[in-house]
Amino acid sequence: MSIAERPMPPLNADERTTLESWLDFHRATLAMKCEDLDDEQAAVASVPPSGFTLTGLVQHMAEVERNWFRRVFAGEQAPPIYDPQADPHGPDGGLELAEGATLHDALATWHAEVARARELCADRALADTGRFMEQDVSLRWIYVHMIEEYARHNGHADLLRERIDGATGV
Repeated sequence: MSIAERPMPPLNADERTTLESWLDFHRATLAMKCEDLDDEQAAVASVPPSGFTLTGLVQHMAEVERNWFRRVFAGEQAPPIYDPQADPHGPDGGLELAEGATLHDALATWHAEVARARELCADRALADTGRFMEQDVSLRWIYVHMIEEYARHNGHADLLRERIDGATGV
């Protein structure tokens, strides 16, 4: 795995740059955990009875990106990606692998959701709000939540990757 592709967040920057840089750092970390894996490796489950996989985690993070930036912040009517019947605000969206699911496809979908999130936030202030649970939620709060979400799941990704091929760290 190459850490050269993961941007180090600046040590002394304004609030927005700090938040966006840490979110990008964690996004890059997830991508790095998937580097050099084939579909079979990325579909290896953590430990029974869990079916938690790296491909499922990437799918989940695509759903999380879609939910917080498109649905909550921008107010788009974006349906769930992987399970049309799922609660679009549900906590486990995308974790289960559909037959024929590939890491390549999951990463492509996730990258598209990340790109859309960046577009939606580019010209917006941190104090701008979307709606969540019938309350206003600021872009600032969403950024902090997304950093937390990625940090937690990157810990899972690290354990999954170690189980697959022994790679640790990063």
